Amino acid sequence: MHIHDDALVRDLARKAQEFRVQVLNMVFNAQTGHIGGAFSVAEILTSLYFHHLRLDPENPGWEGRDRLLFSKGHACAMLYTALAHRGFFPVEELATFRAFNSRLQGHPDPIKTPGVEIAAGPLGHGVAIGVGLAIALRMRDAKPSAQSVPSARASAGRVYVVLGDGELNAGVIWEGVMSAAKFGLGNLTAIVDYNGIQQTGATTDTMPTEPIVDKWKAFGWHVDEIHGHNVRDVLDALDRCDEVHGRPSVIIARTTKGKGVSFMEYDHRWHGQPPTREQFDAAIAELEGELKS
Repeated sequence: MHIHDDALVRDLARKAQEFRVQVLNMVFNAQTGHIGGAFSVAEILTSLYFHHLRLDPENPGWEGRDRLLFSKGHACAMLYTALAHRGFFPVEELATFRAFNSRLQGHPDPIKTPGVEIAAGPLGHGVAIGVGLAIALRMRDAKPSAQSVPSARASAGRVYVVLGDGELNAGVIWEGVMSAAKFGLGNLTAIVDYNGIQQTGATTDTMPTEPIVDKWKAFGWHVDEIHGHNVRDVLDALDRCDEVHGRPSVIIARTTKGKGVSFMEYDHRWHGQPPTREQFDAAIAELEGELKS
């Protein structure tokens, strides 16, 4: 496992906070979009796109890339922000979020948007798609190839699935979980943005999923439970999962819905509600104040 220096951790944490500011502006200007689940996944996506994933923004279809399947597609404002700042398309294009004829639609579309791997509107499909893709990559990797792989990893591509905890209500998730264990997919890692809140309220009230760690273990997965807003925890967990062979891995990232804005945190109303001008001003003051501290 890599040792991640303090400078890297601070840089990624700052990026995550800057991306919250970007997302807040995007949703406010469009007056549509999902803030709560975008804010909770900020450190996870930042750690993946700006350190861990093997990607080539100038060649999004590079066969040797890692695949990130963003299953909680409604939170795509944060995905688009990460992709733009990583170089997949101009940062200026973020201003077109959810506008007519924009490539940055309300749910991600791989045909339209560079860097997006799957369409994610209906929730619950990410793990199942990840299983099929991980099997396909394993079959491809078993064949001799002249293609060079610019990484110390043996595999020519891993699959990562980012999903929400409310999404775990979908039965197809657990079918995919069983299949991944059956086929021993060591090249598949799921990351659950476990913020405890879904569209209509607390997940414990809507459909309880605890004991979540024990459930995934019972299905045969390697399980890593972390503080999802601690960048070092995220990076270390990703490294540990890469070292697991013969079975899939899952990171249960304990996060906060609406992270960074006091009146948005733990409030299901901010699942998909745009802020008023007064709410925007208060929220931006908190986020930018944290950046200055």
